[in-house]
Formats: sequence, C-alpha cells, structure tokens
Amino acid sequence: MSTTRGFFRRRSGDDERLPPGQYLERGFPVLSAGPTPHTPLDQWDLSITGAISEERTWTWEQFLALPSEDFTVDIHCVTTWTKLDTEWTGVSIDTLLDGVELEGGYLTALCDGGYTTNLPVEDVTGGKAWVAYRYDGDELEPEHGGPARLLVPHLYFWKSAKWVRRLIFREDDEQGFWEQLGYHDRGDPWLEQRYQGD
Repeated sequence: MSTTRGFFRRRSGDDERLPPGQYLERGFPVLSAGPTPHTPLDQWDLSITGAISEERTWTWEQFLALPSEDFTVDIHCVTTWTKLDTEWTGVSIDTLLDGVELEGGYLTALCDGGYTTNLPVEDVTGGKAWVAYRYDGDELEPEHGGPARLLVPHLYFWKSAKWVRRLIFREDDEQGFWEQLGYHDRGDPWLEQRYQGD
C-alpha cells in the first residue's frame, strides 16, 4: 500500500480526534500571509489594550516572568491538515487578564507585519488560549510565529496568530485579515466553519 506525501496510516483512536475534512500531518507546514518578521527581543513587547479597565504592556523579560503552562493540544489548519499532540509552553490569556475587567466581548490580535484576526472573548478565556513561546521543548521559531504567537487550538489555526504583539479588546467585532477575504469569523473545525456562510 502506498501513501501520499503528507498522509500516514492513522493510529487506533485517532479518527474521533480528526474534525471533518481533515487529514493527519506528521510535519509542521509553514503558511503565512506575508514575510516572516524577525523582531529583536529587546524591542519586543506585548500589550493588552482597548475596551478593558486597565491597559498593560510587558517586555520580553517581564512576559517570561509571568506564570506559564506546559500543555499538549491538537491543532487544525483550514487547509485540511491536523497535527495531534503538539507540545507548547505559554502564558494563558486568563493570566494576562488577571485583575482586568473586560468592557467588550471581542478581541483583535494584531501582529508584527500587520496581520490581524478577530475572536470572541469566550474563545480566548476560560483556559482556551495562550500566548505561546516554546514548541516541542524549544524556543518557537520565527517561521512558526516566534518569538510568541497566539494559540487557540480549538479553532482553525489561522486564528492562532503568529508574531502577536497586541490584544485589542473591542465592544464590536472587527474582521481580521483572512476574515475580510471571506474566511469564517469564528472558524470552528468541528463545524467546518472555513468560509463565510459555512
């Protein structure tokens, strides 16, 4: 039996972990909307701004000093690949928002290079999302969003914005880069929310 590049025989029990229309991927494909930024760490910061009671900014050193978590999650790309049991280290969005009151129900992630994506607050709180800075035990490579990327594993991977620098909370939803080009506003892989109208 021959296999096509990018596919391999599934282990027992994997079928129920694959959303509809997805295949298992062994590698970690690199997909980006533009060139890969390379921001020096001494010039990097992360901010939460917008419709919140208190805006906050962390330097790289301050960000690394925040409580972090090691976690293992499956990730699903809208281009139909799924990668199981990926291992990350990052800071929960809940940790970033500790003590802050939200005054809006939506979030725009703004990244180096100008990329944006929009998310409902309920999709990034309650232990569902992190700003990740390590992958598989190593520093996160720039091609995969390093030094830090948003990670929202229960949604399609374009929502896990690479090179994240600002989390802007809003009262009204504002479409991001791919959403303005026709991708779904939410992007739930289990509902195959790939494009507007799905």
